[in-house]
Amino acid sequence: MIQTVTLIPGDGIGPAITDEVVRILDSAGAPIEWERHDAGLTAVENGHDLLPQETLDSIERNRFCLKGPLTTPIGAGFRSINVALRKHFDLYANVRPAESIVPGGRYKDIDIVIVRENTEGLYAGIEHYIGMRQDPRAVAESVMLITRYGSDRICRYAFEYAIEHKRKKVTLVHKANILKNTQGLFLEVGREVAKNYADAIEFEDRIVDATAMQLVLDPYQFDVIVTENMFGDILSDLTAGLVGGLGFAPGVNIGKDVAIFEAVHGSAPDIAGKGVANPSALLLAACLMLEHMGQKETAARIRGALKTVIHDGDTVTADLGGSASTTAFSDAVIEQIATGA
Repeated sequence: MIQTVTLIPGDGIGPAITDEVVRILDSAGAPIEWERHDAGLTAVENGHDLLPQETLDSIERNRFCLKGPLTTPIGAGFRSINVALRKHFDLYANVRPAESIVPGGRYKDIDIVIVRENTEGLYAGIEHYIGMRQDPRAVAESVMLITRYGSDRICRYAFEYAIEHKRKKVTLVHKANILKNTQGLFLEVGREVAKNYADAIEFEDRIVDATAMQLVLDPYQFDVIVTENMFGDILSDLTAGLVGGLGFAPGVNIGKDVAIFEAVHGSAPDIAGKGVANPSALLLAACLMLEHMGQKETAARIRGALKTVIHDGDTVTADLGGSASTTAFSDAVIEQIATGA
């Protein structure tokens, strides 16, 4: 059955890597029909809003979206287009896997998943200035919003994810030793949720700063990490660093009805148009999308081909120490798919 997917090429290197990912998925026989729409700086340059209504309607209709990196213009109405998308569709779970692909790194066989609450915390953007002594911006205040409802659904999602993907442990990360009410509520709810899964999944909780240290010292002790919004943002970049950087970091934003898959990295305008961008992160995000659709075998073939090309090292982009163009790198992945890698 063919699935229609909203495709947002994005800004900077986005269109180039998106075209290659589409080409690779087509070569693997992925049953997808693409519906292209703009957002971000590209949309503005084409005379549209940052987030055109037709783009939102397409995502709502298709439920699946593959999105290239977006640029939010300075001075524009949105604090972040990505945050606006998450809020519009209530994409409360941000899942960011970190899996070893690049050989020769400090660590081997890393396989950690960050499950990040995506709508609350400091990133809810509830902040303002307080005027004092003729200075209207003397104090800046921000609210860390943590709700029982939001904490419950993200913790349940993490445990259900662990069960579905045959994981063994969930680690809840917090700062409840200092932020007694907000982080305390998140921890309290997480412990209550964990009781419902005690027979199937091991549970522990850790303070965020200690977790960051332990991820560097011994990342193998972690499996699935669930945490609030800002900590999830920071720790997912850290885990990406364990496996080669953001160039290999896919992500998915999941709500009740809609899922948006993306590369975690930015639009990299400094190399846009040069044909040297690495499409791996967006390709890995597309593999997550295929798995979400039930196309696990196709996703496994693509991921296996990508790993083979990277491990061979003969046709890789500059960030991997090679000299291949974006197209040549993709050609190598397509060839591996064709040979049954």
